[in-house]
Amino acid sequence: MTLAARQILQSYYDAFNAGDVAAMSDCLHEDFIHYANEGDARPGKQAFAEFSAHMSETYKENLTDMVIFTDESGTRGAAEFTVNGTYLKTDPGLPEARCQTYRLPAGAFFTLKDGLISRVTTYYNLQDWMAQVSA
Repeated sequence: MTLAARQILQSYYDAFNAGDVAAMSDCLHEDFIHYANEGDARPGKQAFAEFSAHMSETYKENLTDMVIFTDESGTRGAAEFTVNGTYLKTDPGLPEARCQTYRLPAGAFFTLKDGLISRVTTYYNLQDWMAQVSA
């Protein structure tokens, strides 16, 4: 089961890098909940699709240096990666966007259910990001 867990997490991130929200959603369980960095919980695939649409118009990101970990049961996972991005459109409450680029270490934690992702919690250093786009 560990291989299947690693494969679904890899598929999720491959879809992210391809900008394919539908393929990302295919990796999600019906009981999915998304915890974004320092943000509110977003339960459900529809909330995830809305969040992803906002992110796609506001940021252009590619993840590199990906390392994926899973437990032996295949029900828990984690990923560590580097976010390489461009800030395209001002996000309310954040610095003004002027197509600034940024590079951040980040990570995510996962719960898997029935071979699909039922929870993802993402973390990165918001203060580091703000310093990079404010420079």
